[in-house]
Amino acid sequence: MGDSEERARRVLAAAGIPPARLATVRPLVGGTYNTVEELRLTGGARYVLKTAPAGPGLRYESRLLRAEEEFCRAAAEAGVPAPRTVHTDPGPEVRHTLQTVCPGVPWDDSVTRAEQAALRRELGALVARLHRLTGPGFGYPSGALGPLAPDWRTAFTGMLDAVLADARDHAAELPVPADEAARILRPGYGALDEVTVPRPVHFDLWPGNVLVHRTPDGPRVGGLIDGERMFWGDPVADFVSLALLDDIEKDQDFLAGYRAGGGRAAFGPSERVRLALYRAYLYLIMLVETVPRAVDADRRRWTQETVAPQLVAALDDLRRARLSS
Repeated sequence: MGDSEERARRVLAAAGIPPARLATVRPLVGGTYNTVEELRLTGGARYVLKTAPAGPGLRYESRLLRAEEEFCRAAAEAGVPAPRTVHTDPGPEVRHTLQTVCPGVPWDDSVTRAEQAALRRELGALVARLHRLTGPGFGYPSGALGPLAPDWRTAFTGMLDAVLADARDHAAELPVPADEAARILRPGYGALDEVTVPRPVHFDLWPGNVLVHRTPDGPRVGGLIDGERMFWGDPVADFVSLALLDDIEKDQDFLAGYRAGGGRAAFGPSERVRLALYRAYLYLIMLVETVPRAVDADRRRWTQETVAPQLVAALDDLRRARLSS
C-alpha cells in the first residue's frame, strides 16, 4: 500500500468512514500549495482530501486548512455552492481536511463568450451572497498571524507586514525593495478605517477555483473551491483575484450580478486606494512565495515578467492617490 492510500485510510477512519471502503486515490492537478487527492469509495462516494505540505511557507500559510474549513462553513451558511467539510485534523498543525466533491470542472477556455456572460453574472450574485455574512473579527481565522483583530486596519497592516517580512527573510526578488514598498503603502492605510464590518473574503477566486457544471439547462457555477486563503475583512479585496492581473471594472457582467445580488460595488477614492492595497498584497504574495516553493525557471520568469509589473502598477496608483488627496 502506497503512502497516499495509507494517508487516505487514516483520514477516513478519523472521519468515521470505514477505511476498507477506499477503492482508489487519484491526485488532482491545479493546486499550488496543498496536496489534493480524490478518494473514490466502493459504492461510488467521492471525497477530496487536502494535505498540507511539510516544507517551509510564508507566515500566513500556517494552518491554512483551518481557514479552508471556515470558508466552507461560511459558504454553507450563505447558501453558496462550495465543498462541505467532513473532517479536519484537530491537531495544532492542521495537516489535512476531508471535503465533499462539487460538480463541475475548473473554468477554462471551453466556456464560450455567450456562456461566460451568464456565468460571470451568476458568480457575481454568489459572491455578493457570501459577502452578506459577518464574522467575529478581522484577519485570518487560522490564527497564523495572531488572533482576530477588532479593526480592519490592524488586521490588514499586520498581513502586509508579514509578507514584507517574508520577502526580507527569503531575499525575494521584488521590483522595489521591501522597505520602499512599505513606505509607499503606508499613506493608504487611513482608507482601511472605512471598513467596519468583517465579511468573508475568499481572496483566490481566479477561474481555476470556480467550477463550471454543465447541466441540460446550460452551464452553472458548480462550486467555489480552494478557500484556504480566506480571511475576514473588506469585500473589495475579493475583486483582486476575481480580475487577476486585470481590472474588475472591465467585468461588467460580474459587477451586474454582484449588484443584483445585493453587493456594493462602488469605485470612489477610498475604494480605489483599498483596491490598490489589496492588489499590492496579492502580488507581493505571488512574488515572494516563489522562493520557499522553489519554482522552476519558467515559473520564476513568468512571475517576474507578469506579476512584478502589476505590483509596480498598484504602488503607482497609491502614489498618485496620495498626490491627489
